[in-house]
Amino acid sequence: MKRLLAAAIAAAGLLAVAGLLSGLWFHLQMTTPYLGAPGGEVYVEIPRGSGTSAVARLLVDRGVLRSRLPFLLYLRGTDSEGRIQAGEYRFAEPATPREIARRLTTGDVYFRSITVPEGLTAEETVGLLAENGFGTLPELRRALERTEWVHDLAPEARNLEGYLYPETYRFGRGADAEAVIRKMTEQFRSAVTRTLGEHPLPEGWDIPRIVTLASLIEKEVKRREEGPMVASVLVNRLDRGMTLGCDATIIYAMKLAGSWEGRLGKADLRIDSPYNSYLHRGLPPGPICNPGASSLVAALRPAATDYVYYVSRNDGTHQFSRDYAAHREAVYRYQQAPFRKRN
Repeated sequence: MKRLLAAAIAAAGLLAVAGLLSGLWFHLQMTTPYLGAPGGEVYVEIPRGSGTSAVARLLVDRGVLRSRLPFLLYLRGTDSEGRIQAGEYRFAEPATPREIARRLTTGDVYFRSITVPEGLTAEETVGLLAENGFGTLPELRRALERTEWVHDLAPEARNLEGYLYPETYRFGRGADAEAVIRKMTEQFRSAVTRTLGEHPLPEGWDIPRIVTLASLIEKEVKRREEGPMVASVLVNRLDRGMTLGCDATIIYAMKLAGSWEGRLGKADLRIDSPYNSYLHRGLPPGPICNPGASSLVAALRPAATDYVYYVSRNDGTHQFSRDYAAHREAVYRYQQAPFRKRN
């Protein structure tokens, strides 16, 4: 009997020691950061629908986890086994199994971000994308020809000028040039659908004409609150059969011709281009940049005015006039007189 009792006590002691050692091992595993990836950085793609065991094995194979068991026990203990989110994850610093599990269950996937501002031309946009590593310039330029992506909205579009929505984007490392440009056209579609839901197309207008008008507003306006006023001038001139006389269209024509050097002279107003709104009545043949939300709204809802002229006050605002005499006076006051004083 004594032998049995001694054996039981010894066994209990061994179990206690084993439990203590197991607990210590588990604690060390859970609290010790680890990263055994060569080079100190690794990207891991978690496929959609992956089970926790497969994910743990993948993380061990890629040097993110030292051992599968602590990771799996943590997921089970926190009822997180089915909450791992698919995507690409970047691991650049040692992390504990707990930290890794939390990243995977909260979907802290790796993205590269880029902000595309309003008013860039398509060429300027792809230049910005290429500079930031979102495809090569030749690939991005080829993607600009994929007009089938907006064919239902703009069936006669010759390229994607005007249809690359300005916004902050996040892309995975695997996104190629076509995926990036297509995403921008999808965002344009979403923005236009949302905007038209609030501001329906005016009678006689379609999406391509509205986008073209919005692109002129985008380039002419520095203060967003003036958008509807500038829109009213442009629409009033269209209604009266006047040329738009919009400097931004000349600059765009010069950019297309490769002759834009940052300054606009009187001789440039005679450039032979269908985008020359001093020579040709009506809207130009297409957008001259990629307009943002406020310019689209201004194009859809111009202010109710009888203005047909505007001139810059050189402070980001414009002076609006109803007739040519008042316009000439404004031009002298804000453009010519200050120049004469400087000279």
